[in-house]
Amino acid sequence: MLDLPTVPARDAQFDIVPARKLTGRIAGLYVAATDHFETAAVDVLPLEFDGIPGDFHAGPTRRSGSREPWYPRGTEMRNERQLSIVAPDELALVAERMGLTEIRPEWIGANLSLEGIPHLSMLPSGTLLFFKGGVTVKVDAQNGPCRYAGKQVAMRAGMADEEAGSLLFPKAAKRLRGLVAWVEKPGTLTMDEEVSVRVPEQWIYKPA
Repeated sequence: MLDLPTVPARDAQFDIVPARKLTGRIAGLYVAATDHFETAAVDVLPLEFDGIPGDFHAGPTRRSGSREPWYPRGTEMRNERQLSIVAPDELALVAERMGLTEIRPEWIGANLSLEGIPHLSMLPSGTLLFFKGGVTVKVDAQNGPCRYAGKQVAMRAGMADEEAGSLLFPKAAKRLRGLVAWVEKPGTLTMDEEVSVRVPEQWIYKPA
C-alpha cells in the first residue's frame, strides 16, 4: 500500500487550523412571539426542526432579502436564520462604542445569550453547539448588523437622534452582532445550561 502524504503538495499553500472544543453556558433565552423581531425573555425555550414554535423567524424556509442579492427579493429559500445568538460581553462593547449604558439582547431580536465563549461572533460556519439537555444547534454565519436593529436600539435606549443611532449601530456592532444558526437536533433549552462548542477545522481558501 502506498503511503500518502498527510498534506498533499497542491494544498501546501493553505494554512490549516485544527478543530477545538470550548465550553460556555446559557445566560439568556428569548422568543419573538409577535409579528415583530424584538424578543422577550423566557425561562425555557423549546426548539423544533423549524426553529422556535411561534417565533418571528420560525419555519423551514424564509423569504430572501437584502442579504441575498443573487435572488429576486422575496424568493423562498432555506431558513438558515432560525436562531439569533449573542454574547453579553460583545453587546457591552457595542454599547460602549455607542455611548450607551447597555444594549439588551431582546432589543436586537436575540434568542440565545451565551457566556464564556471568547469572541463568540467569530465562531466559523459549521460550528456545532451541543447543549447538555440534548439540543444541537449548528452555526450558519455571522449576523451582520443592520439599521433596523440599530433603530430599535436607539429607540429602546432613548437616544435623542434615533436616525443617527440606527446608522451608528452597524458600524459599532460589526463582527460583534453574534451569529445566526439553525436547529440540528430539537429539544428544550433551559437557563444556565452548559453548552459544548465544537469548532471545526478551518482554512482560508486562497488558490493561486
